[in-house]
Amino acid sequence: MWYNEKNIYRGENMPFVTIQFLEGRNDEQKKALVSEVTEVVSKNLQAPKENIHVILQEMKKTDYGVGGVRKSDI
Repeated sequence: MWYNEKNIYRGENMPFVTIQFLEGRNDEQKKALVSEVTEVVSKNLQAPKENIHVILQEMKKTDYGVGGVRKSDI
């Protein structure tokens, strides 16, 4: 449990969603992703939208590999 900047109790219904993806998405795509993920989480977990945290972690292709090969080398 914690309190926000207005000292309002937020309770335990405070989901955090972390999404990792490779670089290359534009700002509009990221905005849409945050909005739509928030909607789905709110609907399925009955959590208030203002309590849902969506964390986008954009990875450089040089920092991610699959099968022993970096994405930047493909």
